[in-house]
Amino acid sequence: MIPFSGNVRVFVACGVTDMRRGMNGLALQVQQALGRDPHCGDLYIFAGRRRDTVKLLWHDGIGMSLYTRRLEAGRFTWPSRVEGTITISASQLAYLLDGIDWSAPKRNAKPFRPQLAG
Repeated sequence: MIPFSGNVRVFVACGVTDMRRGMNGLALQVQQALGRDPHCGDLYIFAGRRRDTVKLLWHDGIGMSLYTRRLEAGRFTWPSRVEGTITISASQLAYLLDGIDWSAPKRNAKPFRPQLAG
C-alpha cells in the first residue's frame, strides 16, 4: 500500500486518460484539465480506456511519485461521469486498488456482537 497519511485527499479523474502519459503529463493534466495543483499533497488516480490499469500521482512534499496498478483479470470500477473529479476516502481507495466496487461495497456478514453473561 502507498505510505500516505490519513489526511491526504484522494481524487479520481473521471473519464479516460492516455496511459502512455508519465509523471509530467499527468501533472499537467491535473493543472489544466482538473484545475488543481499537483504539488499540494493530494493523490490523483487515472484510468485508461480498458480500465485494467490505473496510475496514481502523488506529491509528498519532497517529490512526486507515480504508481501503476494493473489487474490481471477484471476491470477497475470507474465513475460514469465524462469529466471532472470525484473525491473518495482512503478505504474506498483500498477497495478500488483491489478491484472491488468501491462505490457500493457490500457487507457479507453481520458484525459480531458479544453476548453478556447474566
